[in-house]
Amino acid sequence: MLLLQRIPKKSAATSFALDLFDEVALVLESSNQGRSWFVKEVQLVARHPGIGGSYETLRLTSALAAVIARNPVHEESRPAVAELLRSAFAAFASAPRPDIVYFKSLYRFARDEGYPLKQHWFSTLPATDRTEVATLVNQPLAAQTAGPGVVARLQRHLEGYLRGHTEILLD
Repeated sequence: MLLLQRIPKKSAATSFALDLFDEVALVLESSNQGRSWFVKEVQLVARHPGIGGSYETLRLTSALAAVIARNPVHEESRPAVAELLRSAFAAFASAPRPDIVYFKSLYRFARDEGYPLKQHWFSTLPATDRTEVATLVNQPLAAQTAGPGVVARLQRHLEGYLRGHTEILLD
C-alpha cells in the first residue's frame, strides 16, 4: 500500500511529520480507487525519541523492524506481533542495552510464531549458555548482567538456528 502524508508549508499546530518508529492511528483517503492513499487525520499513539539517541540502538531497532517486515505473519498473530513491537520499541527507547532488547525480541518473535526454541535450539546449547539464555529471556532488562560479548555470541547462535531450522528471513 502506498501511503503519503501531505505536510503543510506553514506548520499548523495539529499537523506533524511522522517519525519512523511512531505508532499512530490514521484516517486515510484515496482519490484513485485505492492505488495510493493520503493521510487525512493522524493521532499519535506513541513516539520513541530515545531510539535515535545512539547509533547501536537505531541499528538494532531497525534490524528488528526489518525482520518483522520480511516475515508476514498470519492474521491471528498480528496482535501479538504488534504488542511485541510496542514493547520492543519502548525498551529500545529507554534501555541502556539494545543488544539484549534485540535478542529477547528476536527470541520472542520466533517462539510466538511456533518454533520450538526451548525444546530444540535451547537443548543443543552447552550448560553455561543455557543458563545465560534463560537469564536473558526470563529476567527483566534491569536485572541483566551478561556482557556484550556473551549476548553477541548467543545472538549469532540463535540467528544460525533460525536460518537453518525455520522459515524466518533474517537478511
